[in-house]
Amino acid sequence: MEKSQKLFLSVLLGLFLFSCNTKEEKIDAAMEFGKHANYQGTPTCMNAFAHILELDSTNAEAYRELSIPYLKRGIPHEWEKWIKEAVKYDAVKWQPYRGYNYLWFYRDYKRAIADFNASDTLTPYLDYPQGHSVDFWRGIAYLGLKDYKNSITYWDKHISKETEDSGEDWVELEAFLYRGIAYYESGNNEKALENFDKAIRYFKQTADSKYYKAKILSEQGQKQEALLLVEEAIADFTAGYYNNRAYVETLRQLYMGDLTELKDSLTN
Repeated sequence: MEKSQKLFLSVLLGLFLFSCNTKEEKIDAAMEFGKHANYQGTPTCMNAFAHILELDSTNAEAYRELSIPYLKRGIPHEWEKWIKEAVKYDAVKWQPYRGYNYLWFYRDYKRAIADFNASDTLTPYLDYPQGHSVDFWRGIAYLGLKDYKNSITYWDKHISKETEDSGEDWVELEAFLYRGIAYYESGNNEKALENFDKAIRYFKQTADSKYYKAKILSEQGQKQEALLLVEEAIADFTAGYYNNRAYVETLRQLYMGDLTELKDSLTN
């Protein structure tokens, strides 16, 4: 059954390409087929993108598509080989994207920052790979390195621009959360609380922000207030309102065990 399905899809791809008149049409057809005909990483999909490279060896998007299955399956040397070619032929589009992959899939913060920095020289505008500015991603990467000064600097830049463009209530929850964590871990509880309070004010349900605020209140001897807050955080977490990512663990991932441990310390 599986072999029959593979044969059918291969024949279908051949028919699609046969119906095209120009090289550009064949490339577009193969790209659409590769993206939608089957699951990422299957031979049929990989063959579709490989066929594009037979027609155009400089097609950056085909190289990028060929890299994705290796990225998601944890085969870094193969992923890096293909994504390097995508960057070679379209650095503007794929270099900041590669930085995003270095950041989340490999925790290679220095290489991630290098790619994000490169985007500043490649374009005259601020890049937004994967939906967030490179300043947003640099804030996370520097926090991963425990370089709190640079992390806060980039969070300041990101939050200031987003506030200027759309208003502070449009700033992402993660921006206030991570800037708060950077302040907390660097010993500035006052500024940390400012950021956690903003996250709570604008987003209401945020287990992470309430957890960190409860930790600070506990350290300041306000155990009753901290206990109430951590109970809210547990409710938020149970409802799914906590910082997490698909495929990978997010930076400073919060777990229910962290919340219950803090609660137990406040009740004993």
